Amino acid sequence: MFFDNWQGLFRTLVVGILAYFALVLILRISGKRTLSKMNAFDFVVTVALGSTLATILLSKDTALAEGILALVLLVGLQFVITWLSVRSNTVSYLVKSEPRLLLHNGEFLHNAMRAERVNEYEVLQAMRSQGISELDRVTSVVLETDGSLSILTGPSEGKADALANVVGIKDKIDKDIGRDGPLSANT
Repeated sequence: MFFDNWQGLFRTLVVGILAYFALVLILRISGKRTLSKMNAFDFVVTVALGSTLATILLSKDTALAEGILALVLLVGLQFVITWLSVRSNTVSYLVKSEPRLLLHNGEFLHNAMRAERVNEYEVLQAMRSQGISELDRVTSVVLETDGSLSILTGPSEGKADALANVVGIKDKIDKDIGRDGPLSANT
């Protein structure tokens, strides 16, 4: 239960060192995007890499070469999917969620919050963590594709470039400025 034999410990030590360096090399070759936290898809790949590394280290039934191949396969698939998502809106739509507006000009957007399963206390906590104590200082709160909350402060009149791809912003800005038409490129 606590100790089987020295051979098992030696195997874990050697395979662990080799698998670790193989993973570092694979990640270095594949680039920064491989371990980014841009969306849920990236999170799944990161967890899968960790799980695969653990299996390589602890499973006597998994050869080092098989484990390294599994790591290469995961990183390779992640590379292909991200490459395709940059070039195809359809693939991008399938693997990435869109950022969503949760608060605008001090008004909580309860329908959006309910749809994203976020409550007011979580938004307020995010404000506090950024040193913001007054709701009226917040222009917008956006639930990002990676699950984090972005908080924008300052005046929102005129351009809203950083919010261009955020679900719900077009309708909210049109309502705020009393316009029924489409959001122009300058708003």
